[in-house]
Amino acid sequence: MAEVNANKGAQPGPKRTPRTETPRGRRKTAIGYVVSDKMQKTIVVELEDRKSHPLYGKIIRTTTKVKAHDENGDAGVGDRVSLMETRPLSATKRWRLVEILEKAK
Repeated sequence: MAEVNANKGAQPGPKRTPRTETPRGRRKTAIGYVVSDKMQKTIVVELEDRKSHPLYGKIIRTTTKVKAHDENGDAGVGDRVSLMETRPLSATKRWRLVEILEKAK
């Protein structure tokens, strides 16, 4: 009997790149004001977002409070800070302090 080759007419599948070769996504950065520094190594930062209303065009201002990791405890209430998104550091912390842009007066 003749041997039948099952893969004779099949075309090779798409080439896959190893997981290590794919570039990592860009991390989000944000600038906001510190509203609380009462926790150890954690600050609460208020981020402001301005969007235009789709129909009426009015600029709508929304604020979001996020918790950020402050390793040295340098930031104080009222400081303008720069944050960067990072891996989850706790149940609610997903940001870390990059630098203090302006100290409160």
